[in-house]
Amino acid sequence: MEFVDLFLSQFGQTSWLEFVAVFFGLASVWYSKQENVLVYPTGIINVLIFVWIAFQYKIYADSAINAYYFFMSIYGWYYWTSSKGKTQQVPISASNRLEIIISLMIVLGAFLIIRFGLSFTDSDIPNLDAISTAIPIAAMWLMARKKVEHWIFWIIANVIAVPLYFYKGLPITGLQYFIWTIIAFLGWGSWRTKLKRIQEEA
Repeated sequence: MEFVDLFLSQFGQTSWLEFVAVFFGLASVWYSKQENVLVYPTGIINVLIFVWIAFQYKIYADSAINAYYFFMSIYGWYYWTSSKGKTQQVPISASNRLEIIISLMIVLGAFLIIRFGLSFTDSDIPNLDAISTAIPIAAMWLMARKKVEHWIFWIIANVIAVPLYFYKGLPITGLQYFIWTIIAFLGWGSWRTKLKRIQEEA
C-alpha cells in the first residue's frame, strides 16, 4: 500500500510534458517490435523531451544519452530505409562475435567515462546513472544496425532504469520503462522468429 500511495502521489505531480514523452516513447518501442521505421520519428520526439526532463531532475548522464539517441535515430532512420540503394528495408540479422565484443567494450568504456564525468556533478546516483546510460549506447548502435541482440541490451537497461526513475520521483517514466521491458521481451521473440525465417529462406 505504501508503494501504491507513493505512486499515486507522484502521479498527481507528473507534468503534461512527461506524459507526452512517455506516449511517444511507448509508441516508438512498439514500432520497433513491429520492425516499423516509425520507431525513429516517434523516438526522436521522445528523446528530445527527455533531454530536458532528465537534466531538470539531475539525471545528467541520461540527459546526455537522450541527445545521443537523437543522432543515432537519424542514422538508424537512414540505415533502415537505405538498404544500399534498394527499395526494401535492410533485413534483421544476428551480431557476429566481433560485434558482440565491440558492444561490450562500448558498455565498459562508456560506463567508465560517464562515471568519471558524474564525479564532477551533484548527482546522488552516479553508478546507477552511469550504467543505465552505458548499456543503451550499445543497444542503440545494435538497433540502428538491425541486430536482434539489441533487445537483450534494452531489457537489461530497462530493468535498471525502472527503480531509478521511481527513486527520482518520475513514476510515469518508471512505468514507461517497465512497459518497455515487457515490449522488449516481445520484440526479442518477434525478431528472433523473423530472423529464423530469413535464415531458412536464404
